[in-house]
This record gives sequence, C-alpha cells and structure tokens, in this order.
Amino acid sequence: MSETILDVRGMNCPLPVLRTNKALRSLEAGARLRVLATDRAAVADMQAFCRETGHALLAMGEEAGVFSFVIRKKAS
Repeated sequence: MSETILDVRGMNCPLPVLRTNKALRSLEAGARLRVLATDRAAVADMQAFCRETGHALLAMGEEAGVFSFVIRKKAS
C-alpha cells in the first residue's frame, strides 16, 4: 500500500497536528500517512492525537532531528 507524505518540518505546535488532521480527512479509510516533523512536541502530540481520534500510530522514529510518524486512517 502506498503512503502519502506530509512534510511539516519547521512548523511548531499545534501546526503539525492540525495539518495531519487535515491531510487525514482527504484520505480513504485504511490509508497510510507519513508525517515528517522537527518539533519535539510532535512526539507527544501525535500519540495523543491518534489515541483521541482512533487513528492507528503504526510507527514513529527520529533521525537527524526529524521525527517520522506513520499513521493509518481509521475506518469510517
């Protein structure tokens, strides 16, 4: 399955989560979204966002100051 990539590097809280929410709304249920962020707050924010909305946080990691989150959109 292909992934959509959302690059929110350089944006600070709450923009990464707001942009993630907007991007997920345009995707079909079960689609994957990879979010790239540099804001440290995004780690806790993405976990809370997925917990509260029901989307699945499949993976997260950090490399060279860039945080990566893979989210699967919940079924409608």
